[in-house]
Amino acid sequence: MVTLADLRPPRGYDLGVKIILANPRGFCAGVYMAIDVVDQLLEICPEETICVYHEIVHNRHVVDRFRDRGVLFVEDISEAPDGSIVVYSAHGVSPEIRAQTESRELIAVDATCPLVTKVHAEAIRLARKNYHILLIGHADHQEVIGTRGEVPDAITVVESEEHARSLELSTTNPLAYLTQTTLSTDDAEKIIRVLKERFPGIKDPSSNSICYATTNRQRAVRALAPSTELVLVVGSRNSSNSVRLTEIAENVGTPGYLIDDASEMCGDWFKGIGTVLITAGASAPEDLVRAVITRLIDDFGGHVEQHHIDREDVEFGLPGSLKKVMRKRGVDPTGRRIHVNMGDEIDAWLDDQKIPHASVDLTVGRSG
Repeated sequence: MVTLADLRPPRGYDLGVKIILANPRGFCAGVYMAIDVVDQLLEICPEETICVYHEIVHNRHVVDRFRDRGVLFVEDISEAPDGSIVVYSAHGVSPEIRAQTESRELIAVDATCPLVTKVHAEAIRLARKNYHILLIGHADHQEVIGTRGEVPDAITVVESEEHARSLELSTTNPLAYLTQTTLSTDDAEKIIRVLKERFPGIKDPSSNSICYATTNRQRAVRALAPSTELVLVVGSRNSSNSVRLTEIAENVGTPGYLIDDASEMCGDWFKGIGTVLITAGASAPEDLVRAVITRLIDDFGGHVEQHHIDREDVEFGLPGSLKKVMRKRGVDPTGRRIHVNMGDEIDAWLDDQKIPHASVDLTVGRSG
């Protein structure tokens, strides 16, 4: 197998790879919030057992780093030790999981992304109005499992165009649809189109179920990938939104590779490549992106251009359940917020690394 080092240009010759860095990329506000919840619990409850139900976010590095700090990850509430704190992941949980936590008298802290909570609330609202809901998403994804758990008798999961075409429904109730927040907008639109052809009266969601961060990252890849020769998506393989970014690159005709970190880069990918787009899924830490940039620059030379497609400026409050834990332990949560403004910190890092760089502003405003 060819390595990056095998393709290193001769000394004194700069192959000059142009690295296009997509913005927005990486952590969204919901992921920042979920990670910050666990960070704060580790700080204020150093002697207590902290568990997370399922992975806090779908990224191997994030999970492993928390494991190294003593956090337990469980796939069943019965695995949580008596008296422990149980954090619900960013993907949300079903009422059944909440009931199990309560019956065990465990301390529940809810780190569900507010946008996922919004989908749960709409599913409940629609079911109360006697709608049968077609939930577009992946049946085995934790977010879909949690949403379906809210009103299981009122939801049918639709996973693909083919599934939408062959779907047989026995209900006579009016129909509505919702979507998993991390879907590809391309794929979701194709499925929605089929559903509307088959069920002309189907009700649209009150607002777009696909979250702003997923949409923004996908839009950036869709806009930037056609002018590049290769796309690297930093993210784990169980991250739905990271997988979708890779698929979008392929959909617009640019080879895309999903990598957990720089160690998974393969030299064969870069033969004859002059322009590389780097992005990251919504659960991928920025330090992993920086390591990929460093490796490319070390092996090929070149420069970085950060292209701003959207500038996210988002703020979430701390979950009420975390505030309750803080107050019981004498910590005042007043004024604490989760604020995300991605894109500016990288410039200082590039300066420090003496990597030539520039920014290209293609935004039309801020989103969030």
